[in-house]
Amino acid sequence: MSVDLIPGTWNLDLSHTEIGFTVRHAGISKVRGQFTDADADATLIIGDALGTSSVNATVNTASFDSNDDNRDAHVKSPDFFDVEQFPRMVFRSSGTQGSAEQFKLAGDLTIKDTTLPVEFDVEFGGAAVDPFGATRAGFSATTVISRKQFGITWNAALEAGGVLVGDKVTINVDGAFVLAAS
Repeated sequence: MSVDLIPGTWNLDLSHTEIGFTVRHAGISKVRGQFTDADADATLIIGDALGTSSVNATVNTASFDSNDDNRDAHVKSPDFFDVEQFPRMVFRSSGTQGSAEQFKLAGDLTIKDTTLPVEFDVEFGGAAVDPFGATRAGFSATTVISRKQFGITWNAALEAGGVLVGDKVTINVDGAFVLAAS
């Protein structure tokens, strides 16, 4: 049964959520990775008060998985995320604008010890009551960041020119949230 998005606190349903990114590799292909451990809470008020909605998300950097153990270990090392020193990435929203179906979600993203403003393009996928009585909502969000601006600068020169890892990183979130019981 389809329902309207109800104002209130919505909790991340990690088992139905994917938080990932893509980055150019060797200038010829894209590598994808995802984070399997995250937490988020959202207060969503859709309609005239869309601007009062907020999202706070925390991602465990050690949960990075790209289906390649060697690459995963390197990405978790001080060359990239340095998960021992910086175990979490954090996003705190600062505002929204647009319609209930498509909107911009602005906020501060902290990776390692650097916090910068980012803006996600968000698409509302809908809300429904599942067979177990839980009210669920789905969203897709995308943004592009410069990894160098967040202090992730490791790279290697290629023989033919260019570098091994691109600077632009596309972050993709396909998230499911469940309305908290009142």
